[in-house]
Amino acid sequence: MKFRTHLAPFLFAVSLAVFAQDGDSAFIAAREAFRAGKIERLEQAIGQLGHHELAAYAENYRLRMWMDKGEPDGIRDFLQRNEGSYVAEKLRADWIRWLGKRALWREVDAEYPKLLAPEPDVTCYSLQARTDRNGVLAEAEKLWLTMLEPPEACRPVLDALVASQAKTADDVWLRARRQVEANRPGQARTTLNYLPDSQMPDSRAFDSAVNSAMGYLVKQGAGNGSRAGRELAAFAIARLAANDPRQAADELERLKNRLQDGERQWAWSQIGLQAAKKHLPEAVDWYARAGKAPLSDEGHQWKVRAALRAQEWGIVHDSIQAMPAELAARPEWTYWLGRALQAGGRTSDADAQFGKIAGQPNFYGNLADEELGRTVLPPPKAASVTSEEQRAARDNPGIRRALAFFRNDMRTEAVREWNWALRGMDDRQLLAAADLARRNQIWDRAINTADRTKNEHDYTLRFLAPYGETVRPAAQNQSLDDAWVYGLMRQESRFITNAKSNVGASGLMQLMPATAKWVAKKIGLRDFSHGRVNDTETNVLLGTSYMRLVMENLDNHPVLASAAYNAGPGRAKKWRADRPLEGAIYAETIPFSETRDYVKKVMSNAVYYSALFNGKPDSLKSRLGTVGARTADAPKDADLP
Repeated sequence: MKFRTHLAPFLFAVSLAVFAQDGDSAFIAAREAFRAGKIERLEQAIGQLGHHELAAYAENYRLRMWMDKGEPDGIRDFLQRNEGSYVAEKLRADWIRWLGKRALWREVDAEYPKLLAPEPDVTCYSLQARTDRNGVLAEAEKLWLTMLEPPEACRPVLDALVASQAKTADDVWLRARRQVEANRPGQARTTLNYLPDSQMPDSRAFDSAVNSAMGYLVKQGAGNGSRAGRELAAFAIARLAANDPRQAADELERLKNRLQDGERQWAWSQIGLQAAKKHLPEAVDWYARAGKAPLSDEGHQWKVRAALRAQEWGIVHDSIQAMPAELAARPEWTYWLGRALQAGGRTSDADAQFGKIAGQPNFYGNLADEELGRTVLPPPKAASVTSEEQRAARDNPGIRRALAFFRNDMRTEAVREWNWALRGMDDRQLLAAADLARRNQIWDRAINTADRTKNEHDYTLRFLAPYGETVRPAAQNQSLDDAWVYGLMRQESRFITNAKSNVGASGLMQLMPATAKWVAKKIGLRDFSHGRVNDTETNVLLGTSYMRLVMENLDNHPVLASAAYNAGPGRAKKWRADRPLEGAIYAETIPFSETRDYVKKVMSNAVYYSALFNGKPDSLKSRLGTVGARTADAPKDADLP
């Protein structure tokens, strides 16, 4: 009897594992049948699923197939049985799209309020279905300057806004300008169709202005002086500025008397924007010549960045104050407004700005803390997750579905299901879910889930440090700060060993094939093939070796090296100024948004890893330091990728 008592749990676990494998096979068969459009095979696979965690997804496949055939029976019953789940949310959204395309507006109107997180195109179907004309027009107004590349379902909504005569020719040209600025000339051309026929630009002239800007300006100038001719000249100048702001400025000087204030000032704003992105010293002056031209969010931000590079603190202050309130409230502009006030001697006002973001666990929250004389340390660790909390996390249906997807190497579906399951969780539930992810070695979900807590925190989960037996010695061998190495890895891959980016980077340290090959040759790694790049030890060896080589080629400065790791050493060097530059300003003025965000997060990560590893506070300002002036010195390794 004693033997059987000990054996029973083991046999039960084995039976569950066997069932999971069998059920997983049936689910994969159902998924493949759905993709192949084979309804009979799908039905057969569904019959084998039983109570598998992903049975609802297989049923969803069946309903999707019948919906596509024009027979959506059973959808309401499914949605009722699975209300609140991710799979129900997605099916309801697809159903609304199906209904909307068939103009079944009563059904759209009934289903839309049940969505918890509607996507933009589904929202536009709902707007089409609504009968309160004023409400629809008010919502359409919000989309006018923000939805520059509208999905097909949103076009009738914007059409209705224009048809209501709520939009003037000025509004149409402003929207088209924003689309040209965002490099969406095709969308701009569509927008211009809203103009009366007598005011529309010639289509061939439009194509020439946006596709052959310099040739257009030489041949056409400002055209015949009509509104369309002047606007197309401004478009051509904006397009020219993207490649050569100085040449664009020369052309605008030549044509300025043939343009009216609105076109001329907008053209200067575009030259200023592109010059700021290229770190040209004239950017501040060109922005000033734009006067009161309406700026996009991108335009506002680069106006501040240009002033930061020039150390024009008064312009920094005034430019942030001129931003829309929601944009100005972001941590970066709250911090830089504080710095501008500080530079003007308004210490109390500066501290009030820093106080708004101090304590936030991010780049600018860290810097604000230090401006206020506070140290950056992880908060007290929350109480350990209890067995009851662990059990509740394991039993959560959404998390169970996510784990089933992870088990079957369906990461995209798993992450979506996991994130949906976290909706509405309190801190204790989030910590339990993060702990469950950690115990299953799903490092990215552990980190991202722990990141969501508001009052109770566990920074050992937020800043996990797996593979320590490999990473820490490798960092030491390369004379690298292990906190910086982990800060970079956390940002690169969230410690997913088989992670692969959309540009082909692989592994924990996201190595590009050419970089991995170059480093392997540089360090004399024999018998290297790209097939080994996802091997943890090989990836870490190559990645840390590359970090050391980048550091040696870039003044041993971690900000430059972090930028180089993401965007290449040539760009990191090019982004320096002609004079020494505060590290935080260098980071904020990186032209690539992905690299800018990356460098900030890597450096802030390093501060927390250092505090966790060493048990004492670290300084982000010290890590950022000063980036030396641009030099003509050749790099140590001329072929460093």
